[in-house]
Amino acid sequence: MNMHKKYDSGMTLVEVLVTLSIFVAIMLAVATFEYNVITYPKIVSGSLQTAQDTQILLKTMLREMRTMQQGANGAYPLLAAGTSTISFFADADNNGNIEEITYFIASSSIYRGIIQPAGNPVIYNGANQVNMMIATNVRNGSSTPLFQYFDTNYNGTSSPLTLPVTATTVRLVKINLTLDVDINRSPTPMTYTVQASLRNIKSNL
Repeated sequence: MNMHKKYDSGMTLVEVLVTLSIFVAIMLAVATFEYNVITYPKIVSGSLQTAQDTQILLKTMLREMRTMQQGANGAYPLLAAGTSTISFFADADNNGNIEEITYFIASSSIYRGIIQPAGNPVIYNGANQVNMMIATNVRNGSSTPLFQYFDTNYNGTSSPLTLPVTATTVRLVKINLTLDVDINRSPTPMTYTVQASLRNIKSNL
């Protein structure tokens, strides 16, 4: 009589654990793929919207800087020139009044501050400055300053003026705006650069 060894058709604990691990790995891969499919287009869309908004913002900044002029109180057109802030006089809303305009970075956002002239003689009261947030997700750092300044010797490749900048020597302002919707995901930060020649106080630029 032949004797046949009986084998248990069930799975061992090790086989169960291996199978379970493979299943979990597959589910994580599927979940990650679905998350990327949903999230990445949103990020790209956000970046495109940011690019469109940035073009409008930079056009406004360029127009105002190019037309900066003497303040209604007789002050020099350019008040303050820093790497993350700039203050100057211009007719921001084309109503005949010369406002004091300030652009500055605070908490990864850019703000535009406006002070209306008042009184006789005219003064600009800093307590009356009205600030409006105009850009978010700003990633400018020490290596990419928001504002750089150049004098009459600028030839297209010249180094910017060193800080502190003497306002009366500035003839051109370069704006370098770095934006990133999500610093932890692609696409990488984008830097938009434009130049504003100070028309009303220029000499050879």
